[in-house]
Amino acid sequence: MESYHFIFDVALILLVTKCFAMLTKRVDMPQVVGSLLAGLLLGPSILNLVQPSDFLAMLSELGVVVLMFGAGLQTDIQELKKSGKAAFFIALIGVLVPLAGGYVLAEVFNHGGSFLENMFVGTVFTATSVSISVETLKEMGKLSTRSGNAILGAALIDDILGLILLTLITSASDSSISLGIVMIKIVAFFVVTGVAGYFLHGLIQRWMNSASWNRKRFAVISLAFCFFYAYVAEEVFGVADIIGAFFAGLMIANSTRAVYANSQCETLSYMLLSPVFFASVGLKVTLSSMDGTVILLTVIAIALACSPELLIADEPTTALDVTIQAQVLDMMKDLRNRLGTAMMLITHDFGIVADVCNKCAVVYAGEIMECGSVEDIFDRPQHPYTIGLFESIPSLDKDVERLKPVPGQTIDPNDLPAYCSFYSRCSRRTEACKNCDPVLTAVSPGHFVKCIHAGGRRMAHNGAAGSIPFKEIFSGQQRHIARCGRRVLHSGAGQDPRCGGRVWVR
Repeated sequence: MESYHFIFDVALILLVTKCFAMLTKRVDMPQVVGSLLAGLLLGPSILNLVQPSDFLAMLSELGVVVLMFGAGLQTDIQELKKSGKAAFFIALIGVLVPLAGGYVLAEVFNHGGSFLENMFVGTVFTATSVSISVETLKEMGKLSTRSGNAILGAALIDDILGLILLTLITSASDSSISLGIVMIKIVAFFVVTGVAGYFLHGLIQRWMNSASWNRKRFAVISLAFCFFYAYVAEEVFGVADIIGAFFAGLMIANSTRAVYANSQCETLSYMLLSPVFFASVGLKVTLSSMDGTVILLTVIAIALACSPELLIADEPTTALDVTIQAQVLDMMKDLRNRLGTAMMLITHDFGIVADVCNKCAVVYAGEIMECGSVEDIFDRPQHPYTIGLFESIPSLDKDVERLKPVPGQTIDPNDLPAYCSFYSRCSRRTEACKNCDPVLTAVSPGHFVKCIHAGGRRMAHNGAAGSIPFKEIFSGQQRHIARCGRRVLHSGAGQDPRCGGRVWVR
């Protein structure tokens, strides 16, 4: 018996994508984000209600073709020409920056990988989603504006440049692929499209003005022309079918019946094809095949996409085994050195701090208790809270029946006392501690402590006066302290100019 389950899949996709699109719109996000999330929710990664299929794949391909055809119909050719230089510059930067960043990430992550392998990863990062750009611009009402034309043109040029890069890499590894032939086909496509557009645009305009057919037939013929030219672009010239569809729309744009044809395509796209296309993207995501390293690499790549001066890493090694943790830290240090990006590390793992950081701040209840160099904090701790944290760390050098935790409970950071916030848990408190709220005080150059008893005499650790031996506590830890950026350990929030400025809230 023939299965009609695909009908149920389509109905479910249409309903859920619409609901999620409405939700994302309520929070001022593009509705296309909701459609992508709907596909992720319905797909194998979460609920497993809809499985990717050939039918959905073909329907989604039609969806993106019609979407790009509609974008071409709405594009002002004159405005597109005016934004040509800007679009090319944007596209060039949009290729070079991700290419360089992706190559660096691949080189760090893929130890021992070849130059071509790393370049391939970088090339993948250059890919843009023209369809998402078009849908977002349409939703914002910016598709026909100069800025919209510049963005759309840049996305199209970006795809062409990415195709050339990919062909260049594959031809270098496979002699059967000729870069010259690919370049000739791309050039031929644009030459043929330019010539055809010049002659067809006028012919289409005269035909539409003279014909006495029902206007609905123009919409059908226009859509057929879209599919035909998308096929020609893909199969004959090796250019993406969506580019062919876009230029097919350009040939018909500004004609008498173009507005009506676009309205019909909009209806078809909105009601069926676009939801299926964007949901299919989410359906293809398989979170189970992604380990923590891949996900973290993706997050780092997204964070570095804008070339930030500061990268905040909040618990980047949580739930990772020791081997993966070491790889992630090595990657972060290598990226820091290569790109010159400062990193703020948020962690509770003192071993990571010893391995990665050069400055650290210990924070309690939203206030900095102690800050300074890693050597100051590990070898010469002054604040009772810092000392308590070290004393609660298990030691392999001693037989200890019970660890010594920091006494008491963490206070509510929203209800801090007028005096020292650590008073209730401090083993060295005196009545004087309740008479004032201490401020960060320098006990040595670059070393600040928020305690009225700090600096007078060295505090004791484990019952013995003197400094805490750094290497004894963290034996086996590699100590690579890079000097090109600030690293911060904290578990709360605060701000002090002497500690390098802002410390972010966890």
